[in-house]
Amino acid sequence: QVQLVESGGGLVQAGGSLRLSCAASGLSFSSYAMGWFRQAPGKEREFVAAITWSGGTTFYADSAKGRFTISRDNAKNTVYLQMNSLKPEDTAVYYCAAARRDSYLAATRGYDYWGQGTQVTVSS
Repeated sequence: QVQLVESGGGLVQAGGSLRLSCAASGLSFSSYAMGWFRQAPGKEREFVAAITWSGGTTFYADSAKGRFTISRDNAKNTVYLQMNSLKPEDTAVYYCAAARRDSYLAATRGYDYWGQGTQVTVSS
């Protein structure tokens, strides 16, 4: 059974930082591309960042470029999202996801497995 478990969310002031983690089990982690998405209340789930299986290529939404960094440790079956210079508009539930293929990594349809999410709240 595949499990993706996010952690590291919380309440932070604007300008602060958080590091999200996503621990994967039940799949060959190093064979999967990984992504982070977020969903704010009343909005659709949106792409934040993705990383290929080797970690050699990363992708970011425009809203994340220059502030967020995605990385992975295949030895620990874990993907990370370092978020700096947080803004109130970053408030959302953040989800990690795993994709068998590198296609459509900026879209929810590109992913095969999803975590339950972790809440990030940025106060002004």
